[in-house]
Amino acid sequence: MTSKVKVTPQFTRLCNQFGKILGGESEVDEGPVCFVTRMTNLNEKILGRRTRSPLVQMQMFSFESLDKSGRALCLGETALHQNQVNRLMSNLRKRGIKVTALHNHWLKENPRLMYMHWEAISNPIVFAKNTKESIAFLG
Repeated sequence: MTSKVKVTPQFTRLCNQFGKILGGESEVDEGPVCFVTRMTNLNEKILGRRTRSPLVQMQMFSFESLDKSGRALCLGETALHQNQVNRLMSNLRKRGIKVTALHNHWLKENPRLMYMHWEAISNPIVFAKNTKESIAFLG
């Protein structure tokens, strides 16, 4: 039997600040987990049809397992054009964030899309600022 950790007002405030830095909508889920979504403006076609689907357009960020020192498991994900991969990977790595996955989701999309995932054990505010700086060039 697992016990649920109570969501404190401090955690909610931290989540709101995390979301504000990243420019997205924040919500607190059971755990507690802070989850932030942000829409991009990718102009994509899949199978020749324009898409505005959140499956393509949404960036996602989270933090959870916050410890007493203020560090948490922090995660991020975004879609990006294939020609932007090296720049984002370099931006994240130079800020101490581990890139954990790079893959495609779709076939016959134009331009070619890739999805990148990253992680860190970090202060969520530091992670949010480092992520924001890393992805800023994506527009």
